[in-house]
Amino acid sequence: MPTIENKTSLPLEGIRVLELGHFIAAPFCTRLLADMGATVIKVEPPGKGDPVRSWGKKHNGSSAWWSVHGRNKQSVTLNLKHPKGRDIALDLVAEADIIVENNRPGQLERWGLGPAEMKKVNPCGILVRISGYGQDGPIKDNPAFGVIGEAIGGIRYLTDHAAGVADDLPPVRVGISIGDSLAGMYGALGALAALHQRNAGQVEEFKVIDVALSESVLSVMEGCLPEYGLLGAVRRPSGSALPSCAPTNAYPTSDGNFIIIAANSDPLFKQLAQAMSSHELAEDPLFMDNESRVRNVLKLDELIRKWTRNLTLDELEHILAKAQVPASRIYTIEDIAANEQYAFRKMVVEVDDPIHGMTLHPGAMPVFSGIDRNSALRWAGPTVGEHTETILSDLKYSKKDIEKLRVEGVV
Repeated sequence: MPTIENKTSLPLEGIRVLELGHFIAAPFCTRLLADMGATVIKVEPPGKGDPVRSWGKKHNGSSAWWSVHGRNKQSVTLNLKHPKGRDIALDLVAEADIIVENNRPGQLERWGLGPAEMKKVNPCGILVRISGYGQDGPIKDNPAFGVIGEAIGGIRYLTDHAAGVADDLPPVRVGISIGDSLAGMYGALGALAALHQRNAGQVEEFKVIDVALSESVLSVMEGCLPEYGLLGAVRRPSGSALPSCAPTNAYPTSDGNFIIIAANSDPLFKQLAQAMSSHELAEDPLFMDNESRVRNVLKLDELIRKWTRNLTLDELEHILAKAQVPASRIYTIEDIAANEQYAFRKMVVEVDDPIHGMTLHPGAMPVFSGIDRNSALRWAGPTVGEHTETILSDLKYSKKDIEKLRVEGVV
């Protein structure tokens, strides 16, 4: 584990969270809360547990991803389809401040674990429900994963090459399950807002937070919706360029790499022109302000490409850093792991995983003043049901009771 330099309490210490989720969205939501100090109990089906445990590359027979995805959580196995499993889940609901789930709408109700049942045992509880389309509406029951939310939310359409480039290929995904992660973030944000409202004495009732994957994606689509509503403009894919300001693009280097240059304000463009030894560019009427540069971006980008193609990536980074122009190589995860800025800020750290040994993890987000960032990384993802006996014992189940539950397939 990372070295803990102080004993300052994490912001959510004392808050209890129950996770009735699987895959990505709900578990990501609860990981954020766990990283901020909440006690998170994750309910998994007996046997293989959460499907993500088998996703991605394996090390020592176990998913490397799980080390991060399940970190700081306690795992209890429960068969929620079994009446006794439901009863135990309701016992856990009774002790929770926040409950998080991402089943299809109506699934909790079919298990006898819907909001009405939860409210009976926890009148002031907070239930976060993450689903593809939300808990109501004409297509609420349609199946959906993060990629579907990304398609319906609009981002998949924009993650494509500019028109005329590789038109025969489909739009690509971002590279991670961004729709799930966005929904998880909104779930955590909504839970904390409801918790604040409850703790401030403004609300004393069971609260349901309804988060849709599709809406989570749509909410970050910048000006796309008002541009269409006011102007009838449909934002189109722009490849690596930024359509609203210029120059911002990925430019080729002499050694076969690309560098991102974002000189998209008038002062920055002047600094770029000086770095290119082309002072006249900043005075050219075609490029003298952002509106002009956007209008003439194809010509401008070609001029910049002509310059970058004659220099290596290292040379360009040095020149542009000296000129104070925002620029960077496109980092691989290998680059990130070796980056001194991430290391200095403890955003890339090693955590001692009992299965994998020392394992690289991203640091907890965000950084709170007075709290060592490493103190949030308390343990790596647990094994399936690792804390079942402890958790059930806390609920006053004896060892004999627990063994009987195992035999009956409840845990």
